[in-house]
Amino acid sequence: MPKMKTRRAAAKRFSTTGSGKLKRNKAFTSHILETKSPKRKRNLRKSTTATSADFKRIKECLPYM
Repeated sequence: MPKMKTRRAAAKRFSTTGSGKLKRNKAFTSHILETKSPKRKRNLRKSTTATSADFKRIKECLPYM
């Protein structure tokens, strides 16, 4: 059986935490920033965990994480 390939796009976007959860960056940070408040932009910089509903789909893309 050959090795499974990792989806490189997913590997660049997700990483695992120590407890096994998936860490991701937040969206909406690239443009149209004038209309967003400083507090909102500051909070968008922080990373967060992926939802449990998407966990199975992401793990299929990352077989060795």
